[in-house]
Amino acid sequence: MISKLLSGMVSRRRLLGTAASVAGAGALGSLLPVRAFAADKVVKIGFLAPLTGEVAAWGKPGLDGCQIWAEWVNAAGGLTIGGEAHQVEFVAYDNEYDPGKARAGATKLIKEDGVKFIMMLGGDTWPGVQKVAEREGMLFSTLLPSDLSPDSSTLLAPAEVHPIYNVTGVEWLAENKPDLKTAVMCAQDDALGLPSVATYLAAFEAAGIEMLDDPLLFDPATTDFAPVVTKLLAKNPAIVSLDTCYSDYVHPICEQLFQQGYKGQIISCTADFYEKIVEKTSKEFMEGFIFQFPDFDDPALNGEQINFQRPNEFYAEYNKRHPGEWGAVSWEYASIMDLWKAGAEKAGSVEPDAVLAAMKDGGSGKHAFGDASWWGEDLFGIDNALVGDWPVVVIENGKAVIKGFKSIPAWYDKHGKLLVKHMEALDQMHYQRG
Repeated sequence: MISKLLSGMVSRRRLLGTAASVAGAGALGSLLPVRAFAADKVVKIGFLAPLTGEVAAWGKPGLDGCQIWAEWVNAAGGLTIGGEAHQVEFVAYDNEYDPGKARAGATKLIKEDGVKFIMMLGGDTWPGVQKVAEREGMLFSTLLPSDLSPDSSTLLAPAEVHPIYNVTGVEWLAENKPDLKTAVMCAQDDALGLPSVATYLAAFEAAGIEMLDDPLLFDPATTDFAPVVTKLLAKNPAIVSLDTCYSDYVHPICEQLFQQGYKGQIISCTADFYEKIVEKTSKEFMEGFIFQFPDFDDPALNGEQINFQRPNEFYAEYNKRHPGEWGAVSWEYASIMDLWKAGAEKAGSVEPDAVLAAMKDGGSGKHAFGDASWWGEDLFGIDNALVGDWPVVVIENGKAVIKGFKSIPAWYDKHGKLLVKHMEALDQMHYQRG
């Protein structure tokens, strides 16, 4: 499978690699001013995510992106805390998307490695870490705001607003292809799939798109997707939604859709390594595929509202080092680090409580895709998700293209009750979780 192939390409030394070397900053970094660092002025950041296994595609590429981020930041002078320069160093721990291993990893990173901030994918692994976070007062980030609750006051969702941003793809679809009125959906039955199912159901209902059947929830251990796709296509849908399926599922599902003759619309949260899907199907089959994650060479990311630093150059450097491995999370953890760095420098401290207060000060922040607000009390019981605009991406002639940016808060203002209704129906609201 794709993520297993990727994880196998990386040595354990690299997965556990910590120091982000100034010497390896590359041509761009070498043009930037460099300050001397005192030997003890190093801030360690924890990276607690799946680096191997079926979910590695949403962990390992993010660590690779963070190493580039750290090299560039260190080459440009590092963090300025209290007038002194500090290097940034990442300490990685492979939680293999297992709650127990995530708990052990969080404890090690805090107690043994002395990290000041820990980034996670979240999902099924967050419950294993939550009590550690509360006990230690450590600042954590997740890519899944569905992890948020009033009991997790030190957990932030500063970059990705999964699954809420999926409404923007459905909204764009309804506006641009209004003749498509019926849909089916499949998803793995887990903490990533279920809240996304609720979101797509709400978005389809808001758009007047009829679900022809209940969402098809499959066991995460599934490897044969032919029966799944056969059932999806039985009612001749105009739209097939792949929800937030892992890349290890998206690829074989798309291959089965192709082999079983589907010619309709496909919409998915992600399409990691979509070039591989094109190779195994065709450009014609993948034409018009809608998802939520752009390639960072897209000209739309050079707009004045974009806060991610040098996206085109970052994308080029990433692909130079890791050809064929760009995916949904390649930039997201680095984007979180931009926000954390700004908070630490504003606070004049790297201590978790000070950085958290500084990051949330004023109720807004510089999200990668524009200015955004700290939001979420209605849905998560706490305003710890940074929410604003999100891109809608469509594959055209075999290449991902941003078709526009749509406002998540604007959609929620109109249809928030629908989302809560569907989240409650699947027991996904924060007050329903044990």
